[in-house]
Amino acid sequence: MTEQVPRRAVQWRFILAVVGLTAIWLAMLLWGRGALDRTVYEALYAGRRPVLLAVARFFTALGEPSVLIAACVGCALWLWHAGRGRLGLVLLSIALIGRGLSEVQKYWIARARPDLEAHLVVVKTNSFPSGHAASSMIFYLALALALTAHLRSHRIVAAGAVILSLLIGTSRVMLGVHWPSDVIGGWSFGMLWVLLTLRPAERLFRANSEMRRTGL
Repeated sequence: MTEQVPRRAVQWRFILAVVGLTAIWLAMLLWGRGALDRTVYEALYAGRRPVLLAVARFFTALGEPSVLIAACVGCALWLWHAGRGRLGLVLLSIALIGRGLSEVQKYWIARARPDLEAHLVVVKTNSFPSGHAASSMIFYLALALALTAHLRSHRIVAAGAVILSLLIGTSRVMLGVHWPSDVIGGWSFGMLWVLLTLRPAERLFRANSEMRRTGL
């Protein structure tokens, strides 16, 4: 009986997190590009502030698709070399499929990029959700949770991953290429994707491994 209460609490937290993140994504989709979006966009725009522009360019580089994909492949190879190849495959799959789904959303929703200010980096795709925000949240958060799951410091590391993604996403608004709602939508999708996929995928690969060892 005492074991069921924490389990139920975890289940309810999981359900609330899924519902909450989905609601945030939907709210950003339906009510984005309004007066608040424009006000925050103008406040964060770094076009006339050279120091902030340099900071924005630095953080946006950490969320570039080429950087994230290369880092993900590198982590997968390192985990394979360390005898944790299945975990590497889990991370690689979650990151690449999540990236693909964020791009599908862009083409499906087809929200135009903001045109209030000049874009400070080149962009070619649609605006919602922010691919940098979504992909960085997926990769850095999944990596932090997977590698530190059994450490006492796992919450601190996960918080660091979230903060890094927040900085990357904010840089996209500072560079004038995303509405704030695009970025929040990207963050919420990224967290939701990690929440829905990381633990089930790890359990699946662990179960398959145990079945092979027992000959079933």
